[in-house]
Amino acid sequence: MAKILQVCKLMVWDECTVAHKRSLEALERTLKDLRDKQNIFGGAMILLSGAFRQTFPVIPRSTVADELNACLKSSNLWQYVVDTPLNMRVFLQHNETANVFAKQLLDIGNNKVAMDNSTGFITLPTDFCHIKDSKEELIQRFFEDIVQKFKTIIFAILVAKNKNVDDLNATIQNFLPGQLVYFKTVDTVMN
Repeated sequence: MAKILQVCKLMVWDECTVAHKRSLEALERTLKDLRDKQNIFGGAMILLSGAFRQTFPVIPRSTVADELNACLKSSNLWQYVVDTPLNMRVFLQHNETANVFAKQLLDIGNNKVAMDNSTGFITLPTDFCHIKDSKEELIQRFFEDIVQKFKTIIFAILVAKNKNVDDLNATIQNFLPGQLVYFKTVDTVMN
């Protein structure tokens, strides 16, 4: 692993927002040592990917202040980060509807939508989403050409519970041609 870290040019750290700032600082010191260079990260480029609006580092039995202090943005290395906010799906597909939706999500996150002072609820734009009454209606509306398009289009399903995602995935996958194959991830270093 040390030999790989010495020669690699780019490291991608996905979902970095859940990591403790000390892990980034440890990587930085390790790369300096392994590469025998004193510039930041030993000269390697680190691509940090994640959304700070989703999840901060989880620290058992901690306060909000502890979690904010553990966040990457509180690291002394953050001053070297070039922040490039991207919505890759909008960027890659040049989809105006997706662009409008991304802007609406940002407006909600930035408190730029009307709020009812008596309830504290916000009023969503009329074109914000399409509510469907059943799973079948949802699949028919959004995945009607899935057999023809499944190799060329990126699909995303947003629901509140993992069980709902699993149920929808299983139903939708039954429409796809060919044999279903599962690939499991590995999150440990192996020889």
